[in-house]
Amino acid sequence: MQSICVYCGSSPGTDPAYLAEARRAGRVIAEQGLTLVYGGGRVGLMGEVADAALAAGGRVVGVMPADLVSQEIAHTGLSDLVVVNSMHERKWKMAELGDAFLSLPGGPGTIEEFIEQWTWALLGFHAKPCGLVNVNGYWDLWRATVQQMVDKGFVAQQYGDMLIYEPSPEAVIERFRAYVPPPPKWGVAPVEQRY
Repeated sequence: MQSICVYCGSSPGTDPAYLAEARRAGRVIAEQGLTLVYGGGRVGLMGEVADAALAAGGRVVGVMPADLVSQEIAHTGLSDLVVVNSMHERKWKMAELGDAFLSLPGGPGTIEEFIEQWTWALLGFHAKPCGLVNVNGYWDLWRATVQQMVDKGFVAQQYGDMLIYEPSPEAVIERFRAYVPPPPKWGVAPVEQRY
């Protein structure tokens, strides 16, 4: 594992702990010699995680569509800013650059991008771990929703269990390092990066 792709809010949220954990995540990623890959923004939790990684001497790669860059929300002090043409291209590039996927609190974009990686993982399109930093129980309802998917027969338990929930970024990253993926859902193609 050489890089971690972080999904998080472009807003700070209402709990100061969200900002604190975003800063902590950026710092920890940098201190462990990992590259931070994220959406390239300078605002909200996105800006905090990037600033903390940079302040700790880390490498930070942002990926952002050109239309958002033109709206001046791009972080201008990154190690590298990859400008793409669309949100689809952005998600694809972030997935390609990240060796693991970590979600901090966030809104619909955070959830949508993270769920896509979980879906790709259970289909065997990659074997990269997916984890959530459950700051003050932020992801409790999501965890219950996943379990409901399992209980109602839409997701096998092994795929619900592949999601990692921990209260701190350090704990999530530690579990990333020990992660063993389950077999892909359909068991037809080998697990391999197919994007």
